[in-house]
Amino acid sequence: MARIISVTNQKGGVGKTTTSINLGAALVKQSQRVLLIDMDPQGNASVGLGIDQDDVDATIYELLTQDATAQECIVKSDSGVDLITANGDLAGAQVELLNEIGRELRLQKGLDDIRDQYDYIFIDCPPALNVLTINALVASNSVLIPMQCEYFALEGLSALVSTVRKIKDSLNKDLVIEGLLRTMYDPRNSLSGEVSNQLQTHFGNKVYKTIIPRNVRLAEAPSYGQSAIDYNPHSKGAIAYTELAEEVLGKKTQ
Repeated sequence: MARIISVTNQKGGVGKTTTSINLGAALVKQSQRVLLIDMDPQGNASVGLGIDQDDVDATIYELLTQDATAQECIVKSDSGVDLITANGDLAGAQVELLNEIGRELRLQKGLDDIRDQYDYIFIDCPPALNVLTINALVASNSVLIPMQCEYFALEGLSALVSTVRKIKDSLNKDLVIEGLLRTMYDPRNSLSGEVSNQLQTHFGNKVYKTIIPRNVRLAEAPSYGQSAIDYNPHSKGAIAYTELAEEVLGKKTQ
């Protein structure tokens, strides 16, 4: 049965979508069955895997609001990662679900029928705590938090950990933090090193050993509709996400 992992951070621009795409693609190379759910109305994960959002029969919006099945929403990407896409319609789901009973459980229930088809299901969350993110956290076993090693990131992390704790207490007692991933890391920046050390001091083995560097190929790959793993497997970014995949697999077998 799939391990469902929300990739989330309430701060934007920290590498959530990049991590979702490339970790998923790297796990596929390790013979894992992977589904990526795009929960961001911007649909960047969909575009980043080369999927035309206007050329799919059903998206995550239909799954959440119109009783489409997850199976009906799944499309195949060239990377081997299966995908449930998102587009601008998803922004409307937040309004439509406001008065619905059990609105926080829509995604959880929608995934029940396909969990046995995958080893990992990643949910690329929007950079906000809204009904979409709450649906993702309720449906998940754990949370993977990408973050830059900068001062304001620590403040945002504190708020996110508090949110995870509240969801755990009220809606999903099994929710845990899968790990903290240091992204866009620049070793020449002394503050990056200081923040990295603080993370390791406070979170210990919850901080992944793998560090994702700033890398041009990671930024270029989505414009070609590819993961960096497929676009340039020998780039520093692709190598880092390959190492992260091995680390994630190691945690699952422990």
